[in-house]
Amino acid sequence: MRIGIADTTFARVDMAKFAIDAIKKNSDAKIVRYTVPGFKDLPVACKKLIEEDKCDIAIALGMAGPKPIDKQCAHEASLGLQNVQLMTNKHILEVFVHMDEAKKEKEIYEIAKNRAEKHALNALALLKGKTELTRYAGMGRRQGKEDEGQIKV
Repeated sequence: MRIGIADTTFARVDMAKFAIDAIKKNSDAKIVRYTVPGFKDLPVACKKLIEEDKCDIAIALGMAGPKPIDKQCAHEASLGLQNVQLMTNKHILEVFVHMDEAKKEKEIYEIAKNRAEKHALNALALLKGKTELTRYAGMGRRQGKEDEGQIKV
């Protein structure tokens, strides 16, 4: 089992470290890391991880600034990642953190850490099979913050 980790130098938190630590604690998967300058470089990095490095799944880690252009770049990267998933028939977990998700840098750090760790575990679950996450369907699970929980009537 091979897991690709694509991250950026633009991010202000080393989210890959958290994802890699979570994967190593919970599996013996081989990890292949590819660091690129920014968001819009992530789709080709993930495609190369899947096609050239034979990764079974990829995790794309990025951090967007608070300005409209930052959100536009994140959206464009997201569209690129979706295209790569369809081209390769492999999951790419998009793990983006937006700098305006919290006011304090410590909160941003905690969101980035939580989101990277939880998505690393999601990647491991997806590699086990398409029903591995089914028990959590409709449970309001979140990555980056506390779970919302299920709505019960």
